[in-house]
This record gives sequence, structure tokens and C-alpha cells, in this order.
Amino acid sequence: MKSFAAQKQDKSSTTEKLVIIGWRETVALPELNVEQVKAKIDTGARSSTLHAFEIEEFKLNHKSMIRFQIHPRQRDNKYIVKAEAELLEYRKVTSSIGHSQMRPTILTTVELGEQQWQIELTLTNRDVMGFRMLLGRQAVRDRFLVNPGKSFLQSSKHPQKYYKYIP
Repeated sequence: MKSFAAQKQDKSSTTEKLVIIGWRETVALPELNVEQVKAKIDTGARSSTLHAFEIEEFKLNHKSMIRFQIHPRQRDNKYIVKAEAELLEYRKVTSSIGHSQMRPTILTTVELGEQQWQIELTLTNRDVMGFRMLLGRQAVRDRFLVNPGKSFLQSSKHPQKYYKYIP
């Protein structure tokens, strides 16, 4: 059994390797052809969620697939990305206000800063929500530390093209 000092050293060496991110970041979903989407880093949410609509299940080569559309830009319902992915499963997700919903879940690559990794992503209509994507604690665990007072610390593609610069 390790001593308390050895356990503390293991934890500090692990946290030293973690990259610090802000409470919101711009991420890419390359397999879904989404170059940028502003994501809220939500450690209170277990799973990650993407705003999707026109969700349709279909079969392709005996695999269950999902076809859907995305509005990756906040407050912009005109720009649409069409995507398809293999259906991993339908998952029961309970929202922060206690409503449960069965959501299609996919496995896809997310890109943040210099890192790229696979995450499970549930699809649901988030039109009325402030962010088109939530990056939940499963996606950031053992990879990042979240600074809740900062934004866009690792976003190499800052969402500047979504907003006009006014000096």
C-alpha cells in the first residue's frame, strides 16, 4: 500500500499533465464536418450532447445509422450541416430539470486545442438552449482541468468569424 505522500505525489503528477480549459471552448467535430461549434464544458452533465434536428434512423449495410442536421453556430438557424453516423444506442438522459428522454447516441471524434479523441455524443434539439453543444464530464475526465472563470483557453479556432469585431 502506498503512503499518503506517495498517493499525493501521484495525484499532483497526474494533474500537472492535464491541460486547463475554460468553461466554454470552441471544438471541432471532423467526422461530422463541423469545423467549429461553441461548447459549454459542463462537468455537472455526465454525457455530451449536440444540437441536432431532422433526426432519422436508417440501415446501411446491415448497420443502424442516424442522419441528422446541425446548426453549429449559436443564434444562427440558417447555416446547416448535414451529417450521418453509426447509431451506437438509444440512451435515457435526464435533463437538469428532471425530464427524461431517449436520445440517439453516436461515437465521434472531437477536437479541442491540440487534442483529438473519441466521445459518445447524444443528439437532441437544443434550439432554446444557450449552447449548441455540451461537453460532459465523461469527455473531459483525465484529459482536462476546467477553469470556471475563463473562456476559450484552448480554442485555436476562436469563434471570431461568428461575430463582427467592433473596435
